[in-house]
Amino acid sequence: MPFQKNDFLEVEFIGRIKDGEVFDSNVAEELNKLNPNQQAKPFIFPLGQDMFLKGIENFLIGKEVGSYELELSPKDAFGFRDPSMVQMIPMKIFIEHKINPIPGTILNFDNKLGKVLTVSGGRVMIDFNGPLAGKDVIYSVKVLRKVENIDEKVKSLVEFLFRREFKYKIHDKKLLLNVDKGFKAFAELFKDKFKEMLDLDLEVIEVEEKPVKKE
Repeated sequence: MPFQKNDFLEVEFIGRIKDGEVFDSNVAEELNKLNPNQQAKPFIFPLGQDMFLKGIENFLIGKEVGSYELELSPKDAFGFRDPSMVQMIPMKIFIEHKINPIPGTILNFDNKLGKVLTVSGGRVMIDFNGPLAGKDVIYSVKVLRKVENIDEKVKSLVEFLFRREFKYKIHDKKLLLNVDKGFKAFAELFKDKFKEMLDLDLEVIEVEEKPVKKE
């Protein structure tokens, strides 16, 4: 049966820059080349909720289990380059922080990554555009199955939204989610999402136990 919005799918994927290298994958062989310390894991997500690339999600609606290859323009992938994101920063800022801005280096500016383009005349040109902005990319996507198990759906959604593993229980049409102190108000912001995608009423319970953080 063709996939519809909010169907949960398990996929394997390989993302390549057009005419270039692999930049992302959850296939063990490819992931090992990108980061030998990272373990390949299944990727389960609901269609039409912007939890994968929008261009891929739109493509998969109406499709069935199988392998696909698609080329995405920046519009449907990682967006276009924004000239205003290329900024000049005085060299004295780097001197004050004892940083040597070598061209090509990626630096963290208040949790915002920027690439050093040039260093000249007491000024440093930094590009805050994402490294894939403006690039055409090619994705090989293998849809392994449509996920029907409610526990798998809940687990994947919780991990995606909160980047943590929380204990939970499903009772009737309720999802009882245990979170640590101070996290309740944030978790409750997603009540509508759980209702829309899983038809479950989210009830958040604060507990003393600390959740396991995702790496």
